Formats: sequence, C-alpha cells, structure tokens
Amino acid sequence: MSLNAKRNREIVIVAYRPEWPEEFERIREWLAGTLGESALRIDHIGSTAVPGLAAKDIIDVQVTVAALDIAVLDPAFARVGCSRATDIDHDHVPPTATEGDGWRKLYYRPPADMRPTHLHVRRASSANGRYALLCRDYLRAHPLATGGYAQVKLALARQDAFDWDKYYDVKDPVCDIIMAGAEDWAATMGWRLEHYS
Repeated sequence: MSLNAKRNREIVIVAYRPEWPEEFERIREWLAGTLGESALRIDHIGSTAVPGLAAKDIIDVQVTVAALDIAVLDPAFARVGCSRATDIDHDHVPPTATEGDGWRKLYYRPPADMRPTHLHVRRASSANGRYALLCRDYLRAHPLATGGYAQVKLALARQDAFDWDKYYDVKDPVCDIIMAGAEDWAATMGWRLEHYS
C-alpha cells in the first residue's frame, strides 16, 4: 500500500470484541492447511490478541518460519490469493536494539474478500518474533498496562484519524516502553516460548 493510499484510510479504534480469538482460529486453520510444514507456528499477536484491549478491527497473525525464503513462501501464499507487500520488509527497531536480520520480515496481504488481516512472517528465534509474542503475553497479564496502551491509541485516533505517520511515531515508542516492563517480567517469570529463548 502506498503512503498516500494509507493516509486515505481512517484510523478506527474499537472496543475489544470477544469474537476476535475465534476469527483468528479460522485464519490459523486456513493458513496451516496452506503452508503445511513451512509454518513452524502460527500465533495471534497484536492488540486483538489481548482480552479487553481496544484495537483496530484487524487480526494480526504471526507466521514463524525457519527462513524468510520468498521462493518457497510467495507461491504458498499466492495459492490462497495472498500477495506479498514488497515495500514492507522489516519492523520498527527499538532504541536498545541494533539493525539487522532480527528485524526483517515478510508481510502478506490477504485476499480482498477476507476479513481485515495482517500476515506477518518472521524467522524463528528472531528478535521481532520474540518482541510480538512477549508484548502480547505481558499485556495479557497486566491489565493496567493494557488500559494505558488503549488510552494512547484512542487519543491518537481522536487527534488525527488520518495521520498514520503520527500514529506509529507515537505508538511504536510506547510499545518500547511497555517492552521494558515486559523484559523484567519475562526474566522474573521465566517466560519462554518454543522457538524463542
């Protein structure tokens, strides 16, 4: 999506919807049938994966793969009508991290007739894959952080519902602040997920 097209879409934050986990599950099954063993795991990430969190009505999905191999992944996603966004190939890099392969990703757009979904493909053991899962789990366990994060997103959407640059310029550093607490929590709780250490 070009920046101009993105600016024409309104940022709409809605109250948490209890049907989001079920909608993710249907997407997960569809992707698992399509990708087979190429997908090491398929996770519900982002705000719709956190009960009680206001969010854009877009299901974020993280597909974990052994390698970001477009020769394998492009045809697999194309079989079900997904196309890769060639202009999106990395994630926001937190200030405490360094640029590198740990923040690379592939991003696929679903078929036009599918409910709004973001398909993020990240390499196993990558920094960005771990970030998405740890942030999700920390917010699930900390309602106060979840509520504060929701207030930030709602305020940003109210200020200028079409300024996506401002939205992410503020939201990404807020997530980095949340992650500072998440890292402490992970160390205390011994948080681990398969393929992440």
